[in-house]
Amino acid sequence: MIINKLLKIFALILGLQMHSISWANEMNLLFIGAVNTSSFLGAKQGLTEAELMGEFLGLHYNLDNVSINDLNNIDASKYTVALLAINDPITFTNVAKTLKQIIIFNTALTNDSLRENCINNVFHTIPSEKMLQDAEQQYRQKYPESIAIAQAWHHDFVKFAARDLNKRYKASTGKNMDDAAWAAWAAVKLVTDSTARLNSTDPKKLLDYLKTSLLFDGQKGSDMNFRETGQLRQPLLLIEDSKIVTEAPVRGVSNSLDSMGILSCKTKNAQ
Repeated sequence: MIINKLLKIFALILGLQMHSISWANEMNLLFIGAVNTSSFLGAKQGLTEAELMGEFLGLHYNLDNVSINDLNNIDASKYTVALLAINDPITFTNVAKTLKQIIIFNTALTNDSLRENCINNVFHTIPSEKMLQDAEQQYRQKYPESIAIAQAWHHDFVKFAARDLNKRYKASTGKNMDDAAWAAWAAVKLVTDSTARLNSTDPKKLLDYLKTSLLFDGQKGSDMNFRETGQLRQPLLLIEDSKIVTEAPVRGVSNSLDSMGILSCKTKNAQ
């Protein structure tokens, strides 16, 4: 009873009209990469939470996984979204262009080149190299002797309901949530939330929504959305001696998420 009440509250927060859901009640997501990774565990965590909400709304989400070697043996047309945990940018780009009718999420690669050479159907929930470097430089402007490093996530983060997310992830996996796990969780979370808001599983509508209308908290306390590069604007954490020392943008240096990372494309690759 309590869970149902909570789900109803969440649905109201999402702005869902419970009586108006008349669209396809199933959505297929694909994970491409090894299953012994934190990216896969993060995606599974996101799916579990989406299914909990979906059960209340009458929606069902499927998450299949496939290796790169077996990619040619699947029917890609049945998938709306693919999460890629690939460690080589050339392979990533080739896969993304092959799956041009699917919305692609990069949950592992930080290469700036992937953000500069924009691919229309690609989004990055993992921060880029320049985002991480800019966050570290901001902190060193205030503390020149610091050796703090920037991260997307940390298992000791407690603000903005992050404590609860960390607890849920630890309980289900036995591991601490790291950057890749958060990036994959975030991809599933923002996609399933957006699908519910749109009342549609149509890839074109979802792609347009992600590019133009997304507002996503991600347990980071800020309305996050995507740049034209496909990069998710997001606060970062500064970690020193395994402890969180502050968040970036660093107060007193900048208050803009756009102070970190590449803001525009060098080339746009329409699909």
